[in-house]
Amino acid sequence: MSRAVALRLFQSLLVLLVMSFVIYGLMGLMPGDPIDLMIAGDPRLTGEDAVRLKALYGLDRPWTERWLRWLAQMCQGELGYSRLYGRPVWESMAPALVNSATLMLSSLGLALILALPLGIMASLRPDGILDRLVNLLSFASVSVPVFWLGLMLIVVFAVLLGWLPAGGMEEVGGGDRLRHLILPVSALALAGIGQLARHMRAAMMAEAASDYMRTARAKGCGPARMVLSHQLRNALLPIVTIVALEIGGLFSGALITETVFAWPGMGRLIYEAVMGNDFNLALSGLLLATAMTLAGSILADIAYTRLDPRIGRK
Repeated sequence: MSRAVALRLFQSLLVLLVMSFVIYGLMGLMPGDPIDLMIAGDPRLTGEDAVRLKALYGLDRPWTERWLRWLAQMCQGELGYSRLYGRPVWESMAPALVNSATLMLSSLGLALILALPLGIMASLRPDGILDRLVNLLSFASVSVPVFWLGLMLIVVFAVLLGWLPAGGMEEVGGGDRLRHLILPVSALALAGIGQLARHMRAAMMAEAASDYMRTARAKGCGPARMVLSHQLRNALLPIVTIVALEIGGLFSGALITETVFAWPGMGRLIYEAVMGNDFNLALSGLLLATAMTLAGSILADIAYTRLDPRIGRK
């Protein structure tokens, strides 16, 4: 097990290395650079100043050489400074990272709490009334765009009823941040319930026809024990995969949702960094999202072996 994890960690480092090369190259192809933007914003700077500043920051060198230089600095824990925020990259990302983690963890947890029981109950009576209602809810959840759902929640609960704030995250009291969190969490949770419930239902129905379920039934195992102790454990494997893939989105942020609700998370931060040619901040944010996705994949492999020990012996 430890050898497999070590191998996955090595593969993840190689993927991060390749991704840093690709992202740095794509950003290097973007028109303009921070010095050009600085010159455009200050008419007192001359062309000679631009040449001197580009030589000072190494922007006159090939982008491959600049990538190697950036990679060496990153290995030493130095991510550089953010041009947009005028402070170290990590200090610029930390608040947005906390905000995105709060939003995404809350929405993912709420979606799991609602979707898993619905999927389990729908699988117990296929084509029943509850199964059809869950399927209808699932298709509606998958089909409705999250931005439209967010706007409808704002119209109903913020504009018409006035119960909740429309966006932002101002804190004037202990529960104020929680009130600002309700609508974006609800939008993301409702958008994710459909996928999770459908996968849970399909996995439970597939496991119900397995040989071990027939054996447990023949031995006199009760229905509740069969579902919770035997069937559910194996049916959770595809859910673990979905949750692992969501970890990357957890740290990169939901750009559309954060924009609709004016939530200052990683999605908006990365978008503003790319549009503002803030190379250090954009590169660090995108690589962090990649690293979290790879970490989620490794955690999923570990969870597989816990749920099904046979996987670890293969």
